[in-house]
Amino acid sequence: MADGATNTKSKATAATTANTTANTAATATDPRTGNVVDRRLGIDRRSLEGASPSNLERRRGPGRRLSDFVRDAEEGEMNKEQFMFLMAIDAFKRANDKSFPTWTDVLEVIRKLGYRKTMPSELNLGGRAEDWRERPNSPSNTTHSTPDDKTGQQRNAA
Repeated sequence: MADGATNTKSKATAATTANTTANTAATATDPRTGNVVDRRLGIDRRSLEGASPSNLERRRGPGRRLSDFVRDAEEGEMNKEQFMFLMAIDAFKRANDKSFPTWTDVLEVIRKLGYRKTMPSELNLGGRAEDWRERPNSPSNTTHSTPDDKTGQQRNAA
């Protein structure tokens, strides 16, 4: 009988140890606040204070579907605007012998396509950049050549 009681006691101790380990694994300390967060409660740590929505999140979850614009592009179905941008980037890379254009180069291509900052921004950059607007007919103020520039044609002929 003593063996049975000892065996039952060891099982109870093992179960308590397992529960303590599981509870420790299920809780974590939020480094921003120092509070303990129990993950079993279903609290999403991304929705805790401190996260500022920038309107750039691409994560999907309940109630967040891809827009038709994004879904079609990911499936390889480009609209005219996306195709024209792709062709313009390709033309820029060929004209300037660049395999990997910089972000400044990409912005230059966008401006040469005729895009101008005429509307207020829909992005929340947390006050790190000042928003502005410009006239729709403002010049692109770019310096690189594209295939339709005379300097680009001369460079390709040489």
